[in-house]
Amino acid sequence: MIRLILADDHPVFARGLRAVFEAEEDCAVAEVAGSGRGAVEAALRHAPDVAVLDIAMPDGDGLWAAAQMRSAGLSTRILMLTMADDDESVFAALRNGASGYTLKGSHPDDIVAAVRAVARGEAVFGAGVAGRMLRHFSRSVTVAPFPQLTEREHEVLRLLAGGADNTAIGRRLGVSSKTVRNHVSNVITKLQVSDRTAAVMRARDAGLG
Repeated sequence: MIRLILADDHPVFARGLRAVFEAEEDCAVAEVAGSGRGAVEAALRHAPDVAVLDIAMPDGDGLWAAAQMRSAGLSTRILMLTMADDDESVFAALRNGASGYTLKGSHPDDIVAAVRAVARGEAVFGAGVAGRMLRHFSRSVTVAPFPQLTEREHEVLRLLAGGADNTAIGRRLGVSSKTVRNHVSNVITKLQVSDRTAAVMRARDAGLG
């Protein structure tokens, strides 16, 4: 049996949500709160398996409530159920310990499934939220060119592309000219080019230098 508390400051929505869960044989709603502080107090009273929290609530929002539950050492897992689908709300929920994040427009069956998954220890994000996360990380993560190179070889190539000779590269990196020559040789081999000029051209084509 999954013991739940619900927190939402819209009574009609909260009653409907409670009815959804009480219709499920494996769910039991211990309490419904109408504020963030009320959610924390309910969690401390009942130590539920899952707390389903709205974000926008009076007297301590859902993010504050989630953080308070974590600080109190509760093992309660948190599912945010909210209208807010902006990036900042999603990542703030994660920072404050939420295990799942789904939107109020989701089908009731999807919300119940999300609670069950969170109770099993899984991380759950509704389809729209997951899409936002993918777009966020695809914008944020930059893949460096020439992943076959070591970090030092990549730096040598960048300096070559910027017009530095071996002596200048050695001074910049604090290594001998012989070491620089070895790095350049490795770069040429790994890039499968004929000489350093060709390596420089490849590097500049990739935006280095």
